[in-house]
Amino acid sequence: MQPMVTVNVVVLAGTVAAEPVERRMPSGDEVTELRLSVPEAGKRLLPLPIAVWHASVGKRALKGIVKGDDVLVYGTLARRFYRSGAGARSLTEVVATGIKKLEPAVDPP
Repeated sequence: MQPMVTVNVVVLAGTVAAEPVERRMPSGDEVTELRLSVPEAGKRLLPLPIAVWHASVGKRALKGIVKGDDVLVYGTLARRFYRSGAGARSLTEVVATGIKKLEPAVDPP
């Protein structure tokens, strides 16, 4: 039996739905969490969680990104486990390997 080929690549273009939240983990690592609204094939907007780890992407990549901005995000899909007051929980999110603010299109004169 041949091994299964796996690909975990995510590329999304959407609108930042809430102000980015910067966190410092107990390990000392820093992450900025975004909520990205992405249209679902002609239907509603999907709010997707994005984790931007400063060590791998760089804090500078996030400079000037605020709620309402259109961005391009590329990365991988990951499931994270953590504990909260309600017990063990999990979250599926996009772990960004890059993020870029998209400039609005300018109509020709």
